[in-house]
Amino acid sequence: MDFSIIADNIDVYLLGLKNTLILVSLSLAIGLVFAIPLAVLRTSKNIFISGPINAYTYFFRGTPLLVQMFLIYYGMGQFESIKTSFLWIFFKEAYFCALFAFTLNTCAYTIEIIRGAIENTPHGEVEAAKAAGMSWYLRFTRIILPSSFRRALPTYGNEIIFMLHGSSLASVITIIDITGAARIINSRYYSPYEAYLTAGAFYLTITFILVWLLKKLEYRWLAHLRRE
Repeated sequence: MDFSIIADNIDVYLLGLKNTLILVSLSLAIGLVFAIPLAVLRTSKNIFISGPINAYTYFFRGTPLLVQMFLIYYGMGQFESIKTSFLWIFFKEAYFCALFAFTLNTCAYTIEIIRGAIENTPHGEVEAAKAAGMSWYLRFTRIILPSSFRRALPTYGNEIIFMLHGSSLASVITIIDITGAARIINSRYYSPYEAYLTAGAFYLTITFILVWLLKKLEYRWLAHLRRE
């Protein structure tokens, strides 16, 4: 194997690294912002409130991310109402389509993660908040949500890793991410081992850093559960 090929084309991988980090971080951030209020609504016993959210999460958790991305990237162009509106400025760009698909996908998973954490809040914590005279809003913002975030962190950490790995699909719609960079190098030099082993090393390094950061965050947030 000749890894000098990689050294000579490292700029392609660095571009792919930048695009991957931007896509993943933006989709996770936007997805989390929308997931929190939707998760709260998802716990509602009113079917007209929780039903549409349940349908949304069921669809995006039940279909492959690649299919979702194809529906957005290739499918939006067949609607004249989209092509003749200001939305076409965004949907004609592969980058936006990937970001949109990633955001919808991770938001659906995050909703279920947070919903499960909310519903598993210890009953004693809620009763204590009620006894202290807290309103529904205060109970949610000061007791239920902070407690839920702590319990949801390990599972949400897995979602971050899955989203990082799932982002490799962006290369299918012409975006140069880490996998896309590997495909370019392979097409230039016909060196699949060098190209894809390097891509794997990039993903492995990012995953290692993310796991380390998540462990640090868990250690801090769950400090009250540690035995001194």
